[in-house]
Amino acid sequence: MLNAFNNYNMDNKQKTADTSTLEQASCCDPGCCGDTSASTSTDLKAIVKEKYGAIAERSDGSGCCSSTPDGTYSIMADEYDELQGYAPDADLKLGCGLPTEFAKIKAGDTVVDLGSGAGNDCFVARAETGESGQVIGVDFTDAMLLKARNNALKLGYNNVSFVKGDIEDIPLPENLADVVVSNCVFNLVPDKQKAFSEAHRILKPGAHFSISDIVLEGDLPKALQKDAELYAGCVAGAIQMDDYLQLLRDQGFKQLEIQKKKSIELPREVLANHLGPKQIEAFNQDFGIYSITVYGEK
Repeated sequence: MLNAFNNYNMDNKQKTADTSTLEQASCCDPGCCGDTSASTSTDLKAIVKEKYGAIAERSDGSGCCSSTPDGTYSIMADEYDELQGYAPDADLKLGCGLPTEFAKIKAGDTVVDLGSGAGNDCFVARAETGESGQVIGVDFTDAMLLKARNNALKLGYNNVSFVKGDIEDIPLPENLADVVVSNCVFNLVPDKQKAFSEAHRILKPGAHFSISDIVLEGDLPKALQKDAELYAGCVAGAIQMDDYLQLLRDQGFKQLEIQKKKSIELPREVLANHLGPKQIEAFNQDFGIYSITVYGEK
């Protein structure tokens, strides 16, 4: 099984290793990103690729198209710097939790990180699984893959690899992983049911996942829901927490446990782009955005 993966991975590396010159993308001024009213899954994926590719190329740890000093992408990020294996160059502040902290990774485990970005969670997982384990990151953005592979080379890891792929169709064999982790990525996936099904497929029987993600309680106003910029920032792609957990159950996961839950506050200036003053007050009273880290077993 691992041989099958390794053969694929060598082919995949060859396809992307020569991507040494990537189209430079600057952070977005108003209007520079074109039409952001995307409605199809293809459109939304294209916007996510564009945004996260731009962030990888900027490499300054802040999100694109930000209206706040810290960036709309980083308002949900937890700090990794106390975790063993933390690599600052791989931390672009794009997560909403610390799934590897709760992932119960053991020495020798095979760990798969879905939506691995610049490799942040992969390198923390490597500290847990050690030299006898294997860590595989999956991402569909060329700029992120290039950055992650360069980070792995600098760190001298020979058991951390990165594969190009869509988590709705993960290019890995079934029953491969002891642990699956992911950090604020499933919100970016239009077909969450398919993505959860794929995560279930690649886990070994009895294996488990730890996923950090954004969920909602209450109805998200349509003005926010339809905004693809916020979608790429993990907010407008979020679904109700009960629905999120039910999707996991429907794909066969059991022993579900909320390992951590925290409230996320959107800056008032972000809300003001879409809502009037009275709507903002109603939003703050009746609606909640939460970062959760959830555990489940196959």
